[in-house]
Amino acid sequence: MQGSSRAYGRSVLINLAFYSDQIIPENEAIAETLLALMASNGLGSKIGYIASGPEPDQRFFRERRAYYLHHGLDLCLFHDLDEPHTPSDEDALFRCDAIHLSGGQTGGFLSRLKRSGLILRLKRWASEGGLLIGTSAGAIILTPTIAIDALFIGQAPEDLMNETALELVPFEFFPHLSSSPTYLPDLVCYSRHTPRPIIACNDGDGLMVTKGALVCIGRPVWIEKGKARPAHSMPLSAFRLQHDS
Repeated sequence: MQGSSRAYGRSVLINLAFYSDQIIPENEAIAETLLALMASNGLGSKIGYIASGPEPDQRFFRERRAYYLHHGLDLCLFHDLDEPHTPSDEDALFRCDAIHLSGGQTGGFLSRLKRSGLILRLKRWASEGGLLIGTSAGAIILTPTIAIDALFIGQAPEDLMNETALELVPFEFFPHLSSSPTYLPDLVCYSRHTPRPIIACNDGDGLMVTKGALVCIGRPVWIEKGKARPAHSMPLSAFRLQHDS
């Protein structure tokens, strides 16, 4: 195929965790892999939480705090993007050993991150080795674009490809694959329009990125150029973005 390509071999410092859903028993293998990733990188147990939207009762935060506590981790800081914050507030967030990006409405979450000015600092922090843990919407935001979120709101992803996000990995991520029988064929269709591969996960499946490699947990699906197959762990340097001429 003619066209230009771009290799992704530079991301050896990137540490990311992608959850489709989180607080379900099927995610135990993901939790174990996350703990191993944190230990291998010499990280402590403190995790900051960025809410995707208004969360006045902090119910989702409290549920995640219980989940992390069960695994020996401390979800110790709640960060509301709609509230004013001092520089010391933000510094406290980035002193955590990891930052959790919550699930929710992806477009609204991305808008809040951009409006708050936090998105550039998150990208820089992750590029320097900081661990980001994304659940559903939070995981989508780790990728180059949130276009894929259009399927959850009845729109076409190819119409939203300019909705750029953190761009920490050379692929797109789709959670909750088994929630609708239309998702897989819709993703196959969209894969003909995007230059990047799509990795889709059922709840209970997940991904880790660490030490320059993608680690697949469970049975993620790789979708590219109109075809779907099982995804496999691989070095990020093996990825190429192929742009049709």
